[in-house]
Amino acid sequence: MTEALSLIDAHMHLWDLKRIRYPWLTPPLPIGITGDVTPIARNYLLDDYLADAAHSGVRIEKLVHIEAGAHPEDALAETRWLQALCEARGFPQAIVAHAQLEKPDVAALLEQHAAHAAVRGIRQILNWHPDLLKTYTPRNLLEDPAWRDGFACLARHGLSFDLQIYPAQMPAAARLAAQHPDTLLILNHTGMPVDRDDEGLRQWRRGMRLLAAQPSLAVKISGLAMLDWHWSEETLRPFVLETLEIFGAARTMLASNFPVDRLFGSFGQYLETYSGLLSGASPSERAALLGGTAARLYRI
Repeated sequence: MTEALSLIDAHMHLWDLKRIRYPWLTPPLPIGITGDVTPIARNYLLDDYLADAAHSGVRIEKLVHIEAGAHPEDALAETRWLQALCEARGFPQAIVAHAQLEKPDVAALLEQHAAHAAVRGIRQILNWHPDLLKTYTPRNLLEDPAWRDGFACLARHGLSFDLQIYPAQMPAAARLAAQHPDTLLILNHTGMPVDRDDEGLRQWRRGMRLLAAQPSLAVKISGLAMLDWHWSEETLRPFVLETLEIFGAARTMLASNFPVDRLFGSFGQYLETYSGLLSGASPSERAALLGGTAARLYRI
């Protein structure tokens, strides 16, 4: 890279397949929007991540670990493992754990997660799409009253929610945010513009503005390669620049989504591309994008 960068990585994953069950990384491997995940269906530990970052020339200051698709029964085991790693190695400084918010016993699980010092929030992937190759869930949980009841439990523990949805779900998510203004929602992966026809792009732009109108919403610029396997600076440009324009640097953060995005490029390629696209940002905006926003919102 032409410029040495320091980064608080706001979205990354680790997994130990011998310790915790990850169905999506266990044969028979499913095929979804990321295609064949065979290249990453192996242990990916802290030293693997740090090596990927070091090879890129990026200095990693802090990490936000996002739940990595463990079997729901192993969600608490994943949190315990990561908390122990934090205490032994200093990374990750923040943990976003998994919980199925529609389950009747979710309140107890949230309390157990929140008892770990590094836990800051919860993620449950909500991407629903009528196309079976694009959907992550069999139904739209944003419309499920039991799920919304579980979401309401987050505030009592001071937990944020990492929001991974598609653009068609953004209006419902904006209504949810309006109903729960005390719960921080952090939109994952640039809003995942999965449908790239004219109507799909209009839907993404409208939805991003609806979400940004809610002061409790923030966003991560990441994960675009999952929807654009042969990406280039030019194909990423509108999503990166429009996201920054819509949300502003104080509510926007850069993230690697490693090792998932490793399927489509190197750590350095992504960070160099993002840095180039954001060359017009002011020094204070760049500082926010590369770490300041993540440090403030994830309290690290």
